[in-house]
Amino acid sequence: MTGEAHGASRRPNWLMLGGRLYLLLIFIFTYLPVLIVVAYSFNAGRYGVWHSFTLDWYSRLLSNRSIMANLSNSLKVALASCGLAILIGTAGAVGMARSHFKGKSLLENLAIAPLMLPEIILGMAYLTLFSNLNITFGLGTLVAAHTTFCVPYIFLNVQSRLAGMDPHLVEAARDLGADPGRAFRDITLPLITPAVLSGAMLAFAMSMDDVVISFFVKGVGSDTLPIRVYSLTKVGITPEIYALCTLMLAVIILAILAYTLVVYLRHQRLKE
Repeated sequence: MTGEAHGASRRPNWLMLGGRLYLLLIFIFTYLPVLIVVAYSFNAGRYGVWHSFTLDWYSRLLSNRSIMANLSNSLKVALASCGLAILIGTAGAVGMARSHFKGKSLLENLAIAPLMLPEIILGMAYLTLFSNLNITFGLGTLVAAHTTFCVPYIFLNVQSRLAGMDPHLVEAARDLGADPGRAFRDITLPLITPAVLSGAMLAFAMSMDDVVISFFVKGVGSDTLPIRVYSLTKVGITPEIYALCTLMLAVIILAILAYTLVVYLRHQRLKE
């Protein structure tokens, strides 16, 4: 009995050690390449071998009009597509939550279909559609294509939030004399705002990261940053790209810290 109890008590320790080792490996494989990119952005040498510390690549990056134009295109497309996706996805989720009809589940599945379809199929479909409609390829076609795969992220987040929301809150507001618009602004919108923001951040990241769909629908002078980076892989990525990645990583970290601070301050106010 004592041996069995001793063996049973040791088993969780092995499981805990295995879990910690697994998490350590995940962190290493996830963040070590990122740290290497950050280190190379300060390397005076162009390829691989470390020479000395320098900030020259950051100054060259800011003076490289081509890369900054690609970054500007990516930001314009991501912001525009996310803005449209917020309007469409939120309206669709709220409308579906308030509606009850045959085929509702089918329509909901169709709304999130862009997430399940391979990007190369979507890219070819958009290319065929815009070509047949004689639409000039450029930022407009990029925004249209990106909006279609950004909408599901907003739709799913808002839909899940509405499913967990007490419907009696809106009913109480209506009983107190609020019209549907006022009830939505004062009750529904504040409650779904975190879901809208989280979906928008995910959609923004997906738009900034997209290569395949953008490759099919881009026009002359509308190359996005991921396409530019992909094209550089054929001739060699310059340390200016490492510097750009480091700056973007710094912005993301600052945004996460700011969001964490806002959430912490809100919890502190609620406690008071």
